[in-house]
Amino acid sequence: MPAGVRKVSVVGVPMDLGASKLGASGGPDAIRRAELVPALERLSLDVEDRGDVDIPDRPAKPGSAKLRYKAPILKACTDLCDEVYAVHKEGRLPVVLGGDHALALGSVAGTAKYYAQKKQNIGLIWVDAHGDINTPATSPSGNIHGMPVAHLLGLGDKELSSIGYKGAKVKARNVVLVGIRDLDANEKKNLRESGVTVFTMKEVDRYGMAWVAQKAIEQASDHTAGIHVSFDVDAADPSVAGGTGTPMRGGLTYRESHLLCEMVADSETLCALDMVEVNPLEDVHNQTAALASELIQSALGKRIF
Repeated sequence: MPAGVRKVSVVGVPMDLGASKLGASGGPDAIRRAELVPALERLSLDVEDRGDVDIPDRPAKPGSAKLRYKAPILKACTDLCDEVYAVHKEGRLPVVLGGDHALALGSVAGTAKYYAQKKQNIGLIWVDAHGDINTPATSPSGNIHGMPVAHLLGLGDKELSSIGYKGAKVKARNVVLVGIRDLDANEKKNLRESGVTVFTMKEVDRYGMAWVAQKAIEQASDHTAGIHVSFDVDAADPSVAGGTGTPMRGGLTYRESHLLCEMVADSETLCALDMVEVNPLEDVHNQTAALASELIQSALGKRIF
C-alpha cells in the first residue's frame, strides 16, 4: 500500500453468478473465518469490515447464452463499484473478498473511477490461471467470470464495460497477467491483439517469481497512480489451493504466491486488492481460505522478519 496509508476496508462479494460451479458465494465468509481482520489489525492497520454487497437472487433462467446472468451481475458490480469508490474517497484501501472473478468488473471500475476524477490512471496486475479476456462473441461458455479483463479494456458488452463510467478502465500497457496456464484458442488471439503483458507459468519457471513480480510491478506502475491487484486463488497450484471452482495443475507454489504479494507490498504501489474464487464447497478444512487470508496479509505488509 502507499506509504502512510494504514486504513483498510474489507468488502465481501458473495457471488457465484459468473461461474459454472456454485459455491464461490461462500468465499468472503470463509476468508473472514480464517482470522483475516484480527490478523490485519496485528499489522497495526486500521481495519473496518463493511460487510457484503447485496447480490440479486439467481434468476430461474440465465438469460443470454453468451452472457449468462448478465442482469444480476451488472447490478452487483455496479453496487460494488460505488462501494469501492466510496472507500477510496474516505482515504482507505479496499480489500474485496470473493466470490467469482466477475466481481472485478465492479472493483476495478471503482478504483479507476476514483483516480480518473483526479486525472490519473491505474495499473492492474491480474493473477490467475486463466486469461479472463474472452468477450461474449468469443466465450465458449458464456460465463462472465471469464470476461472481466476484456471488459475492463473497453471491449465486449457495452453495459458491462461502462460500469463506473464509459470506456476502458485501464490502459493495456499497464495491465499485466501473471500465472497464466490455461487459455482457449480465442483467448490466445484476444491476448495477442490486446497489448497487455502476459507472464505465463513458463516465464515463472524459467526466470523465477522475483523477476516476474518485479517486471509486473514496473509495467503496471509505469505512469500510474497505483496498482490494483486482482488475485484469483486458482493461480496457485491445487496442492495449496484446492478450494476453487476451476483448479489447474502446474500453478504457483505457496512461496511464489507469497513472494508476489510481498513484493507488491514492498513497492508501496498497491491501491486496491481483490482476493477471489475461494469456494468452500471444494475446500478441505478451510485451507484455501486460510491461504487467501495469508496472501492478503502479505500484500498489506506482513513480513517474515
